[in-house]
Amino acid sequence: MAIHPRKNWYELTRTTNWTPSYVTEEELFPEQMSGHMGIPLQNWEGYDEPYKTSYPEYVSIQREKDSGAYSVKAALERAKIYENSDPGWISILKAHYGAIALGEYAAVTGEGRMARFSKAPGNRNMATFGMMDELRHGQIQLFFPHEYCKKDRQFDWAWRAYHSNEWAAIAAKHFFDDIITGRDAISVAIMLTFSFETGFTNMQFLGLAADAADAGDYTFANLISSIQTDESRHAQQGGPALKILIENGKKKEAQQKVDIAIWRAWRLFAVLTGPIMDYYTPLEHRKQSFKEFMYEWIVGQFERALIDLGLEKPWYWETFLKDIDELHHSYHMGVWYWRSTAWWNPAAGVTPEEREWLEEKYPGWNSHWGECWDVITDNVINDRMELVSPETLPTVCNMSQIPLVGIPGDNWDVKVYSLEHNDRLYHFGSEVDRWVFEQEPEQYQNHLNFVDRFLAGHIQPMDLDGALHYMGFQSVEELGKDAHDFAWAEKCKPSNTKSA
Repeated sequence: MAIHPRKNWYELTRTTNWTPSYVTEEELFPEQMSGHMGIPLQNWEGYDEPYKTSYPEYVSIQREKDSGAYSVKAALERAKIYENSDPGWISILKAHYGAIALGEYAAVTGEGRMARFSKAPGNRNMATFGMMDELRHGQIQLFFPHEYCKKDRQFDWAWRAYHSNEWAAIAAKHFFDDIITGRDAISVAIMLTFSFETGFTNMQFLGLAADAADAGDYTFANLISSIQTDESRHAQQGGPALKILIENGKKKEAQQKVDIAIWRAWRLFAVLTGPIMDYYTPLEHRKQSFKEFMYEWIVGQFERALIDLGLEKPWYWETFLKDIDELHHSYHMGVWYWRSTAWWNPAAGVTPEEREWLEEKYPGWNSHWGECWDVITDNVINDRMELVSPETLPTVCNMSQIPLVGIPGDNWDVKVYSLEHNDRLYHFGSEVDRWVFEQEPEQYQNHLNFVDRFLAGHIQPMDLDGALHYMGFQSVEELGKDAHDFAWAEKCKPSNTKSA
């Protein structure tokens, strides 16, 4: 077959549906695992993946990618990235590896579900390659940070985060369990590959690779680029699945899945990527703000993709756009304040020069978040460190698993959106989070967020030290601290500010 032109045999190799004779079609593709919504087998044969590849082509390309990534790593091992990089950049590496590496392994399960239970032969074919993609992504993103473990124990959280009860890990696991391990094949195609990978991670990895190169970390830049090219291929599985659903009268169901997944992805994206772009990245390496990135790469892409498919923008679109201006600033302040509960060292990112940049990118920043940082800075300068460290736990959303936040200043607007269900009271950080719960309460009702576990007595002793132990921190060296050891506060002293 290899001597024949690809166009003569490719379609034959991907047309793998058959008429079952020993079992029924429903037994072969049970709705609970397949998610076909009653659409017959022959209708799914119209699934047409935009990116097509064969196994020999796949293996050849992946071999080149791996060879390139590992070769660059070997060549640059003496570059001393860890010793020479800004502490904010090192925190970006720690946060990324802990939040993503084992999430890639979870995605193998989702790709495997599509490979076995999707009625669309093209989907099954692409998902087989997707399984290998995600396995590779997990392996390479554990191998690369491993060398740093002997220098910094926080890098060990690349492996440990998803095996812990750390709050950010709980948030990530809750999200990935929802869109990957707890869903049928077609839901995975829509919620993981279309709503999360196409819409968020694929674009984020492009920006992250560029930022890494600007920061001089060519090893990480090459690694992320290697992963992103895989994402751009297997992330295209969701669009054709949505098209089949819409053509067969399932637009409402398709819209609901998209709306749930986009919102859930956004909340996690805001707490991880927002602070990384606007606070952790050294000022001289910031090419654009998080807001500018979102509008250029995410918002426009989603709008075009949804319209092209015949779907509507999610009903909460205006709330989402408002969030882009505000949410991550509050999340960042919360993560920094509760820094001891993180496996990375949050960078404050509020020197006078950085505050000027933030005000330029987000007009009004100083009158809201800046006023809070004024108080924090004053306490640091005057050695009142007990006032810039937590003693209690915040209220946590029962959907995003992230603390509830609002906009500080004169327009302080923090709200709790509550719901009573089956004699239990749930609290949410937004109207949309509550709406997500109401769509499928059976999917979420039994989960306990971190504060729920605290109140239920799962955490002993019932104080911050008990909470840190419950999260899995084994030593003081692993606890998050200010990335620059408060050196930024010196630049904020009145005398230094005036002289600047």
